[in-house]
Amino acid sequence: MLQDTITLQNQHKNFIKKVSESQIVYALKGDKGYAVSYSNDMEHEDGSPVQVVCFWSVEALAKSCIENEWEEYIVDSIPLNDFLENWCLGMNSDGIMTGTDFNSNLFGSEVEPIELILDIIEELKRIEKPLEFIKFENIEDLETQIREVLNS
Repeated sequence: MLQDTITLQNQHKNFIKKVSESQIVYALKGDKGYAVSYSNDMEHEDGSPVQVVCFWSVEALAKSCIENEWEEYIVDSIPLNDFLENWCLGMNSDGIMTGTDFNSNLFGSEVEPIELILDIIEELKRIEKPLEFIKFENIEDLETQIREVLNS
């Protein structure tokens, strides 16, 4: 179990590094929306599992998951700024988790969208990679507003 935890942490860190560098996130898109799984760890108050929308750092990883219930899906690329501003903030509002670099067995990290935003911001600052936003003045503005939400 500890090995699984370490593997997931390393996969998640790798996801953060790759998407921060490339500024692209990949998802699988089908006729009825994007690829989702259900949390192994979290559930709603009524006992139903929390949805997890799956994202990948590399197109090839996303393609490797096009099988079984996702066999009709295609890889969709999402600009990182759109992912942070719209996807993550929207999923946070909807109570949906993000899944990073899931494998074909649906083994991957489940992360609160708002925490994922902060992880990516930290990496972007570390590598000094600028990112332009539409809804926020800059990366610091986004970070400030996220932290205000967390502290309220």
